[in-house]
Amino acid sequence: MEPPDDKTVRFQINGRSHEGTRGESLLAAIRRHGYEVPSLCYHEAVSPYGACRLCLVEVKRGRRQKLTTSCNYPLQEGIEVFLDTDRVVRHRRTILQLLLAMAPEAEELRSLAAEYGVEDTPFVTDEEHADNACILCGLCNRVCNEVVGAHAIAFAGRGLHKRMESPYDDVAEACIGCGACVFVCPTSCIGIEETEQMRRILKWHRDLPMQKCAACGRPFAPTFQIMHFADKIGVERSHFDRCPDCR
Repeated sequence: MEPPDDKTVRFQINGRSHEGTRGESLLAAIRRHGYEVPSLCYHEAVSPYGACRLCLVEVKRGRRQKLTTSCNYPLQEGIEVFLDTDRVVRHRRTILQLLLAMAPEAEELRSLAAEYGVEDTPFVTDEEHADNACILCGLCNRVCNEVVGAHAIAFAGRGLHKRMESPYDDVAEACIGCGACVFVCPTSCIGIEETEQMRRILKWHRDLPMQKCAACGRPFAPTFQIMHFADKIGVERSHFDRCPDCR
């Protein structure tokens, strides 16, 4: 998608006229106007990817009407958008069945599927990874690359063997333990554990010592995270010696 150009355009949602910024994500515009469209792979902080396909809508432009993912569809003048049509709901149910076969243990996915009356899947379940709740949405990778800048994880393999992994499925040495990937993960499949001494990002096998506040003594962030952000914004590491409360 090209970045928005600040020009105001008019479009319709289910027959009602609305305004938005040309080029912005159609999904963002739809939600801003109070409509609900499900999605598991979208986050406003990173670039849209269209992986989960759940944000399907029908868009009519001129004489042509098509089914499209709304997260990576740029808003345009005069388009008509139709939500939850029979065609949209039918395809969304099939997508939910496919995702359930991929990640049968994802509770968030099961909850969303239940809203559409999908409680099981006719597709072959990935028994090899039956305890896996990852839906390969790529959100963790995008936030790690685009927001944090650590580049610690990536997709590996192809087809049925495609996975999001740390390098060679070993310790992700580039991981700074910030937890951004854990925060954006829509199925809570990465996992984080924390004690006063250590933070562990479970899926990436990364253990990092915690920095204690110089004022109150409370652990508040991994030392690697502090070093990374100090280098990134060009300040002395001592700038982060105190926790946000004491600072």
